[in-house]
Amino acid sequence: MGVTVAALQMTSGTDTAANVDAALALIERAAESGATYMQLPEYFNYLGPAAGFAAVAESIPGPTTDRLAALALARGVTIHIGSLLERSSDTSKCFNTGVVLAPSGEVVARYRKAHLFDIDVPGEVVQRESDAIAAGERLVVCDVGEMRLGLSICFDLRFAELYRRLALAGATVIAIPAAFNALTGRAHWEVLVRARAIENHAFVIAAAQAGTTAEGIATYGHALIVGPWGEVLAESSGEGEDVLVAEIDPREVARRRGQIAVLTLRRPDLYEESVDVRDATALFEP
Repeated sequence: MGVTVAALQMTSGTDTAANVDAALALIERAAESGATYMQLPEYFNYLGPAAGFAAVAESIPGPTTDRLAALALARGVTIHIGSLLERSSDTSKCFNTGVVLAPSGEVVARYRKAHLFDIDVPGEVVQRESDAIAAGERLVVCDVGEMRLGLSICFDLRFAELYRRLALAGATVIAIPAAFNALTGRAHWEVLVRARAIENHAFVIAAAQAGTTAEGIATYGHALIVGPWGEVLAESSGEGEDVLVAEIDPREVARRRGQIAVLTLRRPDLYEESVDVRDATALFEP
């Protein structure tokens, strides 16, 4: 019942052809290691300034998904294209879209990133992904063999509600392809990935971008595969390309959820009620 999975770490830049070639080579390495499911990172085929988004955005299916679909078919594996830029009806914006390709080469799932990286940490990180990316409006799970895969992308990681909804929809494995910022990554990446696994008792596969591009986009790396008890099954050392491989057993999810029934012991009736906020100021006045 075990499934061999791979999280791929890349150092993408603005050369889309070179990025796709690098991804194909990493997928081949993962397949040679026995992986039947492999996941690329966010923005795998273009990691660069937003000014270049429109030129590389494409339809799905399209040229890039076609190339990877051919390899999925040739190898008989499932490939999760971490994310690429998908054209939208708004010519000023694209979608940041994850795609799952079946061993037949067919597109079986597509997820558009819901939470966009709009942050302002003075003196450290200021970025507005929403200036060039349109937000997705649907959550997605799909069956991949014995796994039910819940889809997410990078900054989604900070929104626990999304992952609980995926778990309630039956997700046993959560995909988090990322290009996580290097500064915030050092503080938050591993603890958040492990938290998403622990709170839902699900496996998490988190492919990552690593290193700094010629334009100065710095990503944290440290791709991870985490078990439903929060245990790190595989982790990259940081910068540079890498292929992480681990065998997972989806039955372990049911076992852990049976031990600590975080899904069935929920109180949604309580969560929908207003919160009783008490003003205790008077207790502390001199």
